[in-house]
This record gives sequence, structure tokens and C-alpha cells, in this order.
Amino acid sequence: MKIELPQVGESVTEGIIGRWLKQPGDRVEKYDPLVEVVTDKVSMEMPSPASGVLTRILAEEGQTVPMGAVIAEMDAEDEAPEAPAGGTAAGPRSAADAEAIDKTGVLLRDVAPVGPTGSGGVAVSVSPTAPLPQASDATAPAVGGPRGRYSPAVQRLAQAHDVDLSRVTGTGVGGRVTRKDVQKHIDTSTTPPLDAPPSGEKLAGEKLAGEKLAGEKLTGAGVDVERIPLTPIRRMIAENMVKSAAQIPQAWSIVEVDVTSLVERRSSARDDFQRTEGINLTYLPFVVKAVAESLRRNPMLNSSWDGDAILVKKRVNIGVAVATGEGLVVPVVHDADSLSIAGLAKSIDGLTDRARRGKLDLADVQGGTFTVNNTGALGSVVSQPLVNYPQAAIITTEAIVKRPVVVGDAIAIRSMMNLCLTFDHRILDGAEAGAFINEVKRLLEGVGPDTAIY
Repeated sequence: MKIELPQVGESVTEGIIGRWLKQPGDRVEKYDPLVEVVTDKVSMEMPSPASGVLTRILAEEGQTVPMGAVIAEMDAEDEAPEAPAGGTAAGPRSAADAEAIDKTGVLLRDVAPVGPTGSGGVAVSVSPTAPLPQASDATAPAVGGPRGRYSPAVQRLAQAHDVDLSRVTGTGVGGRVTRKDVQKHIDTSTTPPLDAPPSGEKLAGEKLAGEKLAGEKLTGAGVDVERIPLTPIRRMIAENMVKSAAQIPQAWSIVEVDVTSLVERRSSARDDFQRTEGINLTYLPFVVKAVAESLRRNPMLNSSWDGDAILVKKRVNIGVAVATGEGLVVPVVHDADSLSIAGLAKSIDGLTDRARRGKLDLADVQGGTFTVNNTGALGSVVSQPLVNYPQAAIITTEAIVKRPVVVGDAIAIRSMMNLCLTFDHRILDGAEAGAFINEVKRLLEGVGPDTAIY
């Protein structure tokens, strides 16, 4: 049987093979960890889909492959007979599946949040005698491959640079043209002729690049540099941040919140909660609860851009940014609006623990519709986060600090916290964004001694 790279999230089109945990000839039981896969949303151990013997590895470690591509083969027990000669190993995707590709779904990682987006709808089939093509491979499907549907981002970039898309070689799923392909075509077309003298800056850059080795320390005239090669997850994060900054027109807003009563409520419940549940009750579950309720009352914040339409999500799935040793990931609390503060605390604690141990499952990073980032844990008091593509907005909670505040006609010492919201200005205007963030503020300031934890 052929083993395919599973789809992690609707906005994820490719992954990087981190490390094979089994080798050809090894006996593998169903659900045994088979290979480590890194995407912009998660670093995960992919389980074996069946029991049997691994016979061939088609995607090497460090290789970038599209989702749905065949990465290995195995002799599986109770395997159904193969399709007759001349037939296809797998039937074509349905029209509904094709439409689902490149639609928005899930920080982290929707993780993320999160690599470049393609718009193909055809699974890649790999010959056992040929290596699996990488997403960036120049030998990807030739010009004249599948055409006809291009993502809005591809069309905008092509129009801006007067590019004929029929002349662009596609490297996405099924040979579809991605934004990377268009940019590469533009860069190649505008490359100066070979006899043109390179600039001094380019010469200096090429000389430095030629001297650098991975991890080597350079010492020269005013130069003291250590070159650290990118890990797969850091490269994915970098690509996702560039995509967010380049494709989303982002605006932001800040409000300050008096959380004095929240601090007192959490303090009064913390010890009992620790004894009962065995975990710490932090401020984050209170915030996620307020955000979830506010999203229900302001549904446009729980949406994403789809070129000629806005997709409003019916479920409130909140991604929570988690800093790990490998980078930032965003596991997802599904149906957060249906959970109590205690339920949110337990869910967030479990996700955070698995994220830091690198044990997140696919379900842990799929389907995110909005992201919360607790930058206050790092000591920040004001920040402007980047939207977790392709979501509509992201909110940060900043550090809680005591300071003098005017209360009525007096000055009092209060616990204050800033909330910072960044939003996609194509979807939202200031009025909608302001209504949402002020609703979150109202709910947080409304926490009192009678606020239910369970």
C-alpha cells in the first residue's frame, strides 16, 4: 500500500520530512510512530496507517513534499487488491474535495498557522522508481500542466507584474501554480544579463556567502558572525510570517483593562483548584472565556478572507500560542465557547504540555478560527502581533501591572492590563474591531467573587 502525507489543516499545502522512525524491512504495527513531519502548524509523529512491513521510503529526510503525496510504501496485512493495470491507484478527488483545497481553516501552526498556499485539488502520485518531487524542485510539472484555477494571491501578483500564468511552471499539488512559482518567474525574468557587472553590494554578499559554512564563526575586518542553519520549523514560521505580512493588510487597536477583580478572583480560587485538578489556574482561561463569548457576539472576527467572499466560521476554535524550544506553535481549543473556565484551564494545560514535549496530534492543531497570544508572560506591556494567516484577527494579553488610576474623583492603585488586537482590514473596519475588543474588556472587568469557575 502507498502511505500518503496526511492533510494537517486547510491552509497547509506542504510539510518537511524530519526523521524516519522506521526503515525499509522493519515490521510496523498500526498506529506505531512512523515518521516525524514538520509543518508551519505542528511538529508531529505520523502514525502508520496499517500493520505490515515497510518496503520503500520515497521522501528523504529534510525533503519538502505536498500534502497528500506518497512518501513510502509498505506490504500491509489484509491489503485490498491493487487496481488493474491501466487504472489509477486512487480515483480523482470529488468536486467538493477540490473546492475544499485552499479554503481557510486554522497560531499556531491554524498551527502556523502556520507555508505557502496552493489551490490544487489533485493528489500527487509517485512512481516507485522516481524520487518524490520537492515543492521547490525546478523539475516540477512542466508548463502546460493542470491549469484553469488560480488562487486570488497568484492572480493579483501576476496582474501586478504583467505575468502570463500559462508560462509559469507550477510546483504545487498536481502541478498547480503557487505564489512562490510566480515570484520565481518574476525574479528570473528580471535577472540582469550575464555580461552586466554585478553591484558592489552583490559582490560583497556573494563573497561572504562563499566563505560561510554551517555553524562556522567568521572573523574578519569588522565581521564577527556565526551562521546558524534554519531548522525546518523555523523556516516554516518565517514563511508564514512573511505570508501574513505580505498578504494581509493589518490594522491594530489597544485598550487597557482594569483586571483588579479578576486578579482577586483567580487568587481566591487558585489553591482549591490546584488541590482538586492538580494544575495551576492561570489568567489565560479567563481571557479565552471572554474572547470566546465575544466571538459569538461579534462573528465577523471569527472568519477568514476567501478572495471574493468572507468565510464566517460557525465553530469557535481558539488557537493558543505556545513558545517551545523549537519555535512557536499554536494548538487549538475546539469549541471554546462551550467550556467553563475550569474546562479551558485543563484543555490549555494539556495542549501546552504536549506542545512543549513535541507530542501534539493532528487534531490538536486543526480548525483554528481565532488566536490568543499571551505576550504578557514575557514581560511585554504593548505589542502588535501578526495575524495568524488565514484568520481574521489575533489578540494579545499583556503583562498585568499595578499603577495609579483615576477612579471616580480619586486616585487608586489598580491592576491594569493592555489588550492588543490586530485584524485583517479587508474583513473588518475599526467599528467591528472596536466592538469586539471592548466586549472582551467588559467581560474581563466584570469578573467578580461570584464568577463561576466550573
